[in-house]
Amino acid sequence: MAEKQLKVTLVRSLIGRLKSHQACAQGLGIRKMHNPVIVSDTVQNRGMVNKIAYMLKVEEV
Repeated sequence: MAEKQLKVTLVRSLIGRLKSHQACAQGLGIRKMHNPVIVSDTVQNRGMVNKIAYMLKVEEV
């Protein structure tokens, strides 16, 4: 069975956010708003997604 993946899209700006929240976005590989990124569904990535969930749109792929 293939590894589960998440499609993560930034829908709110990183400007003025906490440094730790900006670091989570960078850790997920997000560079621009509305530019989807595919990441593997691991515990570490889920933790980063949960921390900045208010800025993201997440879909299972």
